[in-house]
Amino acid sequence: MTEDRARELDAVLLELLATPEGRADPYPRYERLRSLAPVFRSDMGTWITTRYADCQQVLRVPAFGKEEATEAIARTRAARLAHWDIGALELEDFLEFLGARQSMLTLNPPDHTRLRGLVARAFTPSTVEAMRAGVVAMCDELLEAMAEAGAGGADVDVMTALAFPLPVAVIGELVGVPPSDRAPFQALVRASTMALEPLATVDDMRAALAARTEMEHYFRSLVAERRRRPAGDLLSELIAARDGSDRLSEDELIATAILLFAAGFETTTNLIGNGLLALLRHPDQLVLVRAAASAGDGERVARAVEELLRWDSPVQLDVRVALEDTQVGEASVGAGEGVMTLLGAANRDPEHFADPQRLDVTREQGPPMSFGSGIHYCLGAALARLEGQVVLQGLCTRFTGIELRADDVAYRDTITLRGLVELPVGLSAA
Repeated sequence: MTEDRARELDAVLLELLATPEGRADPYPRYERLRSLAPVFRSDMGTWITTRYADCQQVLRVPAFGKEEATEAIARTRAARLAHWDIGALELEDFLEFLGARQSMLTLNPPDHTRLRGLVARAFTPSTVEAMRAGVVAMCDELLEAMAEAGAGGADVDVMTALAFPLPVAVIGELVGVPPSDRAPFQALVRASTMALEPLATVDDMRAALAARTEMEHYFRSLVAERRRRPAGDLLSELIAARDGSDRLSEDELIATAILLFAAGFETTTNLIGNGLLALLRHPDQLVLVRAAASAGDGERVARAVEELLRWDSPVQLDVRVALEDTQVGEASVGAGEGVMTLLGAANRDPEHFADPQRLDVTREQGPPMSFGSGIHYCLGAALARLEGQVVLQGLCTRFTGIELRADDVAYRDTITLRGLVELPVGLSAA
């Protein structure tokens, strides 16, 4: 690779990760990176992958590890944090937080296998499908409130009226977080996930650590309550597992509870917001979804959800570290080197998806990379898909008209997790 091309690649990557403009609209930058070099080693010292097949390989094969990626991120952050005015004790807290070694999100087998096995049965396709009627009932209640709010012509913010309250209610019921305790978690989770941003600042890290600490305190208290009074929820089952043969440590129990609850609503909130915005900006596709919903064609509605996930993924990137020398595409990745998989770019790869820059809710070209791949494939993927289907079905049958009421809809200023600040719409009730 020439020096000029390497400089251009790093300039585009920096624009993507470090500027509000790049984070707000990453897709042209993904396309540019892929056209210059589908796999390349950035000036950050990390390899970048933009193609579907390469991202699949990195996330699926045992030659790449998650735990080592977490440790590498912590080391990189430590080098940056050392330049900021922080004390040694705070630096130690940051690194412990970044390590997050008790969470299945950051572990390799066998620990990852053990933790995931304890909760996987709650998220099987058949178990999730059995929840559909309950999810529909929750959604209908929220849609009715939206209809009442918009009856006089007032704008309704989909993010606050539907996209957050539905997923948090669904996962709250499943995990066992009481309704009165759920609302504050939106701000806490968003603060904690800033630690996932490649260029998180020291203020981001302080806020993330404070939010994580508050969530840990809450779940330790809730675990103590469930030990005294078990309920028919997943948290009570995890406590029983910890006290039984499949032993969970206390820290593993708390980390698992936080992960399941937080991941259970944050990404689905973004799926609902990003997906509806895409349809409102492509009215011809909304017509097709509305026709499928009106006909009760669940298969076509499900297909539309897959395309919306591909088009504007709630999760845009993931990282791994090579455990051995490995060939990825045209690149030779050395043992110990990090790889950033740009999932949003993989979802627009023309080698995998025909005409990828076109939204097509009838597309049938396999699943997008939005839920990752391999052993860390999103545990709640089936539940997120179900909620997306229920929302599309409900919106299209409950309202004869849904009108976007903002010329410029703002995304949150993040790249790892992609979602809207608000989505104001006008509604015409059926």
